[in-house]
Amino acid sequence: MTTEPATTVPRTTESRPATQLDIVRSDVARRVLAVLRLATGFIFLWAFLDKTFGLGYSTPAERAWVNGGTPSQGFLLGDAVVGPLKPFFAAIASPASDVLFMLAVFGIGLAVMLGIGLRVSAVIGSFVLLAMYLAEWPIGMDAGSTNPIVNYHVIYALSLTVIAVTHAGDTWGAGLPWKRLALVRQARWLI
Repeated sequence: MTTEPATTVPRTTESRPATQLDIVRSDVARRVLAVLRLATGFIFLWAFLDKTFGLGYSTPAERAWVNGGTPSQGFLLGDAVVGPLKPFFAAIASPASDVLFMLAVFGIGLAVMLGIGLRVSAVIGSFVLLAMYLAEWPIGMDAGSTNPIVNYHVIYALSLTVIAVTHAGDTWGAGLPWKRLALVRQARWLI
């Protein structure tokens, strides 16, 4: 019995299965990711605007930052913070935490909406969201959360991560020109 060597036929692009990269490169996927990026960025930007000017959604005008309100202190010292880390969060509440929080939500919102610095935005945003998640301590019977593990903080952090790793700023954003900047080419973490 003789066996002939198997012949391999090269796969053409039409017959090969789609890879993850192909899926992200599809026009529909890129547009959906761009919409996710814009929506996620707007969540952060809106938080900044509402807390700064007291637009009346989560922050009334009399508690606006421009009217002497304290955006992070109001949260950190309020009833929303529960659980075993409450003393820690009360201890870090200060005018400095107000400034740092507001700079973070403004910077994250603006960068994500523009589609630039998405890696940095994902890291900083995820850190802020983790801190808020821990401050609200979703675990236990007295928690304000309806799910002890996955709540909106986790979903927003995952959204920031997906946006960053898929380069969602390249579609309907300034991601491509941003990546061409000499500084960004030298410091790839700024992508």
